[in-house]
Amino acid sequence: MFNIKKEMDIRICNKTSGCLPNVGYNNKYQSREDIMSDIIQVTVWNEFRHERDPNGEPAKVYPKGMHAVIAEYLSKQPDMKVRTAVLDDPEHGLIEDVVNSTDVLIWWGHIAHHEVKDEIVDRVHNRVLGGMGLIVLHSGHFSKIFRRLMGTTCNLKWREAAEKERLWIVDPAHPITQGFGEYIELPNTEMYGEHFDIPQPDDLVFISWFQGGEVFRSGCCWHRGKGKIFYFRPGHETYPIYYDENVMKVITNAVRWAVPVENAVKEFGNRAPLEKLG
Repeated sequence: MFNIKKEMDIRICNKTSGCLPNVGYNNKYQSREDIMSDIIQVTVWNEFRHERDPNGEPAKVYPKGMHAVIAEYLSKQPDMKVRTAVLDDPEHGLIEDVVNSTDVLIWWGHIAHHEVKDEIVDRVHNRVLGGMGLIVLHSGHFSKIFRRLMGTTCNLKWREAAEKERLWIVDPAHPITQGFGEYIELPNTEMYGEHFDIPQPDDLVFISWFQGGEVFRSGCCWHRGKGKIFYFRPGHETYPIYYDENVMKVITNAVRWAVPVENAVKEFGNRAPLEKLG
């Protein structure tokens, strides 16, 4: 069996101890049984509708789909094994075996939120409550799964004018913001503006400023059940956002933050006292 810790002197994200530094070692991982248990199983889900129009701008920017670009980057991380799924796959690519074996699910959707079947949303929702991490990107704020987990409309203001975005780091101690300066700057983006109709985040890590004057809570964290959720705003389909090194570093950090942690089993219902009563 190929043992990464034995072959390479690296440290990776451990589901019991948390995230540790790592180096960039690219390996084609085998099955989960053939590798060390601390490898993070990542599924990148994409609606994959915009990019399939051969005459559209998204097809020029992401000819293989946004999911392919994200997955290619994450696959180079030594602590991650990555697969992809899209809306038109059977059961949207999120069959029970896939969902149950996924540590962190990344979600991108836009024009076909309504086509996602409710039973698949139920399946993903249950897994998040059970511990699976969920990273929702850009227009995924209107996805069924995100709105269910938030319990609000998740509505916002928007404008597509290829304007500058500056993402200010407001929590420099958070694991997701490690490895950056004070801000990340993107030259051409779609604007999202407040008010963003979401519940108060457990952690707010990025606030965006746009050239047109608006601001937006662009990096938000929540806990739901045993699962961790991160919403990250950048990622419009007509801009090469997911080729940006800083954007992908944020997503990489978020995957390691969102990984399930093996902790005490929650028990509910009536139980006998631990000490003698009376």
